[in-house]
Formats: sequence, structure tokens, C-alpha cells
Amino acid sequence: MQNAAFSMSLAVKDLATSISFYSDLGFEQMGGDTAHGFVILRNGSTLIGLFQGMFEGNILTFNPGWDQSAQEVEPFDDVRALAARMKAAGVEIEQESGLDGDGPGSFVMRDPDGNVILIDQHR
Repeated sequence: MQNAAFSMSLAVKDLATSISFYSDLGFEQMGGDTAHGFVILRNGSTLIGLFQGMFEGNILTFNPGWDQSAQEVEPFDDVRALAARMKAAGVEIEQESGLDGDGPGSFVMRDPDGNVILIDQHR
């Protein structure tokens, strides 16, 4: 996968407590909205998303077309091409959205060990 930002998306019990904890580790908010139950934090090139009440378990997240600062990059592998490649390889796609057009789209799959992976293209 070419030119995709990577982050860990963490399912948290208490968003404010988790923000405080990761702030103590040097992370700063770069996106999201606490009123909507999530924030994106950055420390250097390391990104983590904190999500309260949105999903169970932690997710490996890749954002095609973005760098680690959420700035657009070219070229990148489009989410539709990535989904087609994974399907052709026999990987089960558990969830997909927006893969029938252009622009934003996403899909969810699991790696061989059961870890959830979200490919989430915003442009």
C-alpha cells in the first residue's frame, strides 16, 4: 500500500481520562471532536485515535492519500484498488462503504491473527 498514514484506533472507556494519559506521554490533539466521542492524537509521526463507544477492540488504521499529518500525498493506492486486491487474494472483507464510486471509501478486514484492519480513505 503506497502513501497511507498509519494509526492505532483505540477503543477507550473514558475519553477524557485517555486524553489525559496520552497527553502525559507527549501526545497532542490534531483532530477529532470530544463532543462526537473521538480525538486523533500525534506525537512526532506517531498517531493514535481514541474512540469512546464507537467500536469494540482496537483497530489498525490506514488512510490512503494522507501522510502522518493528514496532508494529501500523491500518488497513493486508492481504497477501491486495495479492496479488489485483497478480495482477489481471498481475504474476506467484513464491511465496506463507498467502494462503488470515487472519493472517500473504506473497508474492514482481519489479518491472519484476527487483528482488525480498517482502510479508510478520506478523499
